[in-house]
Amino acid sequence: MNKSSRIYVAGHRGLVGSAIARRLQADGFENLVLRTSRELDLRNQSEVESFFSKERPEFVFLAAAKVGGIHANNSFPADFIRDNLQMQTNVIDSAHRHGTRKLLFLGSSCVYPKFAPQPMPEASLLSGPLETTNEWYAIAKIAGLKMCQAYRRQHGFDAIAIMPTNLYGPGDNFDLENSHVLPALMRKAHEAKAAGGSVVVWGTGTPRREFLHVDDLAGACLFLMQTYSSDELVNVGWGEDVSIRELAELIADVVGFRGGFEFDPSKPDGTPRKLLDVTRMRALGWAPTIPLRQGLAATYRWFTEHLESYRA
Repeated sequence: MNKSSRIYVAGHRGLVGSAIARRLQADGFENLVLRTSRELDLRNQSEVESFFSKERPEFVFLAAAKVGGIHANNSFPADFIRDNLQMQTNVIDSAHRHGTRKLLFLGSSCVYPKFAPQPMPEASLLSGPLETTNEWYAIAKIAGLKMCQAYRRQHGFDAIAIMPTNLYGPGDNFDLENSHVLPALMRKAHEAKAAGGSVVVWGTGTPRREFLHVDDLAGACLFLMQTYSSDELVNVGWGEDVSIRELAELIADVVGFRGGFEFDPSKPDGTPRKLLDVTRMRALGWAPTIPLRQGLAATYRWFTEHLESYRA
């Protein structure tokens, strides 16, 4: 991949895709092929086929996905499995048939079994039942990474798949109905700081989660696109985690929220722990650089600068 390569970032307006596009542009890659979801519906096979036939990108970062937290996954299981299967199937197949040299598929750490060994190695994939609150999304992502492996095996297509941990950063979704735990807590703490009172947190606060700043992930994606070619999955994360209670306290400190948290055990906790084994990624020569508190502070600055987008 050189500075003039035609590079398609699918989902460039989302959390991950926007970070990848920013990093590519910052590193001098000028020939980016970008389409919004209104300009190109990746769920529509004929539209995707026409796009690849005309544009013929040499490299593809497949970051487009329908994502959401526990509430969204529980409420719209059909949407999550349908939309993600359609998008990734159309892009991977059209990329192969229209001469794309390499494709990077963004999976998710939720593909691993609910009770996988901790930290979770890549080998634990399909070794046990999934967490029920997001199995629809997880099954779609498993199908995508297996499709990459199948196209490599049958067609020699250079498709690689990475499994990032929980992500956060500028461009995250702060909608209280459909967001993940970190942006939801950040918005709740910000609003409670102004209005007074406490913040209700789903679950017991005991589950442990690992968080990676999306700009670190973007750096990992460029690193792997340039240096890695294999059908083996690669976990991308910090290799460190915090409890949801500890996360809430960190966010309160960053936001300046002095009220309390009320944990609601009637709501689902999700997987008890989700920590990635990042041995393979470290051995390849990459490691993250943005500590959690520093990343939270930068994310909160971004959120406060974009408050108008989240007001009802």
